[in-house]
Amino acid sequence: MITGASGGIGECFARRLAARKQNLALVARSREKLEAIANELSATHGIRAEAIAADLSETGAAEGLVRELDARGIEVYLLVNNAGFGANGEFWKLPLERQEQMLRLNIEALVELTHLLAPGMTERKNGGVINVASTAGFLPIAYTTTYSASKAFVISFSMGLAEELQPYGVRVVTLCPGATRTDFFKAGDYGEHRKVPGGFQAPEEVVEEALRALDRGGGLVVPRWLNKLNVFLLRLAPRSVVARMAARVFRP
Repeated sequence: MITGASGGIGECFARRLAARKQNLALVARSREKLEAIANELSATHGIRAEAIAADLSETGAAEGLVRELDARGIEVYLLVNNAGFGANGEFWKLPLERQEQMLRLNIEALVELTHLLAPGMTERKNGGVINVASTAGFLPIAYTTTYSASKAFVISFSMGLAEELQPYGVRVVTLCPGATRTDFFKAGDYGEHRKVPGGFQAPEEVVEEALRALDRGGGLVVPRWLNKLNVFLLRLAPRSVVARMAARVFRP
């Protein structure tokens, strides 16, 4: 099952897993687009692809989604928690409701779906979880404060969870892409983003690295050597310095 499957990294996961002949449950808010992708992948790869429209930023949506899976007779062997969004601006000026939606989607829905689906994986001694975080989770970033904090949670949660699930044969990938060619910046009102060192990464490249890690047994994945280097260097610099540098980059 892939959340946020109607575009970007989520859609790339769907296409790559379909090419591996995996049956799919595709989840996002846009029913029409999901159904088009599901029908295309079913016809092209001869798989079962189910489209399930759901807004996971709503309270109780994760439980409702799992009930829908049960009603359709779907067992989830691989959960890709990809749905999420960010917002750019001064924290106290951004609408509180919008930021609460972000936390429900980026954190609560991810935790709830993992909690509800992990027992089946541990019982079968087989399964996988890919949680999509971000390199933003490695540092405090002003003007996208809530988003970077939510991804810091995802990184910590996922890496701890990996140790708990490993004895049961369940693999966990903590995926931390850098700037990627998706609608993220546009949707989060980040404006025309400045050039990124090394350029924006293709979502297909991000997905390939994540699936290779899954095949190897899971782990922390930071795609591209430049992103890996940046994350390493950030650990050496004083946090106050890192925060000031990030603020200059993300200031609206």
